[in-house]
Amino acid sequence: MNLVQMLRTRTVEPSGVEQRSTFGDLLQWIDIAQGGGNFLAGLNQTYQPNGDREEIGSDYDSFALKMFSRNPVVFAAVMTRLSVFSQVRFAYRRFEGGRPQDLFGDRNLRKLERPWRGGTSSDLLGRMLLRSDLAGNAFVWDAGRSLHVWRPDWVTIALGSRLEPDNPAAAEDAEVAGYFYAPGGDESKARFYLPDEVSHFAPIPDPLATYRGMSWLTPVIREVQADTAATEHKWQFFQNGATPNMVVKFDPQMTVDQAREFKELMEAEHSGYHNAYKTLFLGGGADATVVGANFEQLDFKGTQGKGETRIAMASGVPATILGISEGLSGSSLNAGNYSQAKRLFADVRLQHMWGNVCASLETIVPPPQGAELWFDTRSVPFLQDDLKDTAEIQQKQAAAIRQLVDGGFDPATVVAAVQADDMSLLNHTGKLSVQLQEPGTDNATQEDE
Repeated sequence: MNLVQMLRTRTVEPSGVEQRSTFGDLLQWIDIAQGGGNFLAGLNQTYQPNGDREEIGSDYDSFALKMFSRNPVVFAAVMTRLSVFSQVRFAYRRFEGGRPQDLFGDRNLRKLERPWRGGTSSDLLGRMLLRSDLAGNAFVWDAGRSLHVWRPDWVTIALGSRLEPDNPAAAEDAEVAGYFYAPGGDESKARFYLPDEVSHFAPIPDPLATYRGMSWLTPVIREVQADTAATEHKWQFFQNGATPNMVVKFDPQMTVDQAREFKELMEAEHSGYHNAYKTLFLGGGADATVVGANFEQLDFKGTQGKGETRIAMASGVPATILGISEGLSGSSLNAGNYSQAKRLFADVRLQHMWGNVCASLETIVPPPQGAELWFDTRSVPFLQDDLKDTAEIQQKQAAAIRQLVDGGFDPATVVAAVQADDMSLLNHTGKLSVQLQEPGTDNATQEDE
């Protein structure tokens, strides 16, 4: 039995529960098979704790808790992306002559339309994008009866190589040999899954890895930290009575106990937003001096607004759509600007992510021969403003079809040529234009007949 056969083997316990090969089982098998020259024989090096492998990273918790859950700009950007991204429906797209044709479906799409009990394709897409936004990667396991979206930081991508079996991560022929999933991050319990059992969605590639993805939050970590710090600064400002920081000087003859008593009294009377703007009375030679700067001196709105815009820029959601401060000023909300922002978001980011997720899911939902898994945007409300443009295009196509048919071309080939934007598909009937008369036929001959 070779390694692939061993990994495909499933042991069924008397209870009927299927048991998978664990990380330890795999290493034990490789120790026995070492030296056989098998494509995957070098995996004992790849999956050692200090070996070469593509781990998703341990910062998923911080991204989820400190960025997504606590920063309103990040939360709004992620949810805006998720809300629009999850609205498409799945379909197959035919290809003829290398060109895409009509959309269609079959029973196999049911797996994506109802991925788990009570789940929809929108739920599946939403969870995949959320994992991808926070960790750069989303993994979906096909368990047969249902699909499961894994926590990405508990997954390790297994690589294999024929040229460099001891260091596949550095080899030019590195391929994905499978995926390890460690429940709770415990590698001793990691189970191995083959590539055709798991869909891997990574729309932004990590420049330091072959197959691993990168979160769009990675380049703006400092911006998110600065935005959070600005919010904390605002909160502390109100906590301190809506006044700048102050230094209070005491008379040199004042004792330490007297200074402490005065400090406690001052904090009780003037600390907190509910004590803002109260008159400050000082005695015993005390002197209050303001230090630092207030919001106006800091240009707080501009400082925080610029950071919000940089976060929005990294997310791909225009500031106008995200609703942040700089997107709600000036001419940003003009009808033309808003429409262009929507089109930019849809054409640049969403189209790429939709195409990427469909290609990723083909692993567990293979399309029919001559077709590919694709997305149907006709039911996406966010894109309904484009219906006017679509109607204008269809009107021009209809005029072109009419003109070509009147010119004597076969109607079926005219429709195919216009849809595919390929005039080489046209086939002329050999008849004359307009009346489509046979060559050499005139009106007098037709009247005699």
